[in-house]
Amino acid sequence: MSQVLSLWQKSTSLPVVGPLVGKRAFSFAFSQMAPYFATIRPRFVEIRPDYAELVIPKRRGVHNHLKTVHAIALCNGLEAAMGALAEATIPSDKRWIPKGMDVAYTAKATSDITCIAETDPAQWTSGDPDLPVRVRGVRDDGTVVIEGVIKLWVTPKS
Repeated sequence: MSQVLSLWQKSTSLPVVGPLVGKRAFSFAFSQMAPYFATIRPRFVEIRPDYAELVIPKRRGVHNHLKTVHAIALCNGLEAAMGALAEATIPSDKRWIPKGMDVAYTAKATSDITCIAETDPAQWTSGDPDLPVRVRGVRDDGTVVIEGVIKLWVTPKS
């Protein structure tokens, strides 16, 4: 089991602090692993193999000139979700690196945004090093505000 998945499971199942505080602690720790993620203050909701979900709180620090969540903050949230998914899913004999992102902005991000990353189990065991991760960001009312694919390069560890 990966360190990220193990930390998620431990932090969300601690009886002393409860799952809500555990999720917040995990979110903070994850943001310290890649400090740029801290700029969006992600709140992880769920992490499991082939799936990760987090929330970007709508606040002044991530606003654009329209007072909606900035496009790059959305991309940052999608990449954080993808990174958690990749760490929770990748076989121990492989490594990954992002190599591109294709997204479409489909609506204004006028609320907190839930960022979701998903893959299929077979993608991680195929011999193809190109691995597309499906990503989307959703407003509180269910409207998709951003969707696309983050392309990973997955290779055997040397």
